Amino acid sequence: MSVRTDSSASHRAGFACFVGRPNAGKSTLTNALVGTKVAITSNRPQTTRHTVRGIVHRPEAQLVLVDTPGLHKPRTLLGERLNDVVRTTWAEVDVIGFCLPADQKIGPGDRYIATELAGIKKTPKVAIVTKTDLVDSKALAAQLIAIDRLGQELGIEWAEIIPVSAVGDTQVSLLADLLVPLLPEGPALYPEGDLTDEPEQVMVAELIREAALEGVRDELPHSIAVVVEEMLPREDRPADKPLLDIHANLYIERPSQKGIIIGPKGKRLKEVGTKSRKHIEALLGTPVFLDLHVKVAKDWQRDPKQLRKLGF
Repeated sequence: MSVRTDSSASHRAGFACFVGRPNAGKSTLTNALVGTKVAITSNRPQTTRHTVRGIVHRPEAQLVLVDTPGLHKPRTLLGERLNDVVRTTWAEVDVIGFCLPADQKIGPGDRYIATELAGIKKTPKVAIVTKTDLVDSKALAAQLIAIDRLGQELGIEWAEIIPVSAVGDTQVSLLADLLVPLLPEGPALYPEGDLTDEPEQVMVAELIREAALEGVRDELPHSIAVVVEEMLPREDRPADKPLLDIHANLYIERPSQKGIIIGPKGKRLKEVGTKSRKHIEALLGTPVFLDLHVKVAKDWQRDPKQLRKLGF
């Protein structure tokens, strides 16, 4: 018996979150570590609105990833609420990974976040240089030096500075190796096999939103919210042929945006349905009937009442 207690004593479990300005590669990194698609990824900044947790299971540790929205100078009420979510998360996690893309010089946005991080004294911070597949070794070396300097300047002591490429799968498992020792000792927090504790409905809504933004990002950057009204197993189906009915509303801010989302003769909305249905079926492991409707919620990003209704 004594052997078992030893191994459980050295087991570590805890929370890590990735921060960085919008589009710094946080969600892609979460997905690469967990090995499955949990956080919404897109090449449009500011698409992650929910704290999506991905869970990395290892024999000696469990790393729970909390994916916060990008922190940025708020311009709307939604922006301010998102920033509050970020700060609250930072105060509660065991380790913070600060993502800085290798292909972009450190800018005011990064400095703004680093200054905020410097104020959080106790939590260990790891600087993660993302998207290293996009630069040569000389540019990468320059970025590593710049990050080291940034830390010195602001009084942040980096626990590690590590370059990764989630796309090329370079050093991703090494990143997990470096994060694990920074976690507190303790038993697993989630059952093995769990990949995220995000309610399924929220994840389904995110997948629909991701599909809806594809191809119209320039026209409708952030003005889509998706609410899954209900998810119900279809009655009278044989046990070996289940079907899940999902009814969801896509909310936009102005009537003029309706045509963009629906497309000529409803073609675009159909594509959104087809594309998101594939991802939803993969996520839930069951065939899905998806019923999508587009509705107008006027200026929802600036209206506290609408924000509450849409789950923010």
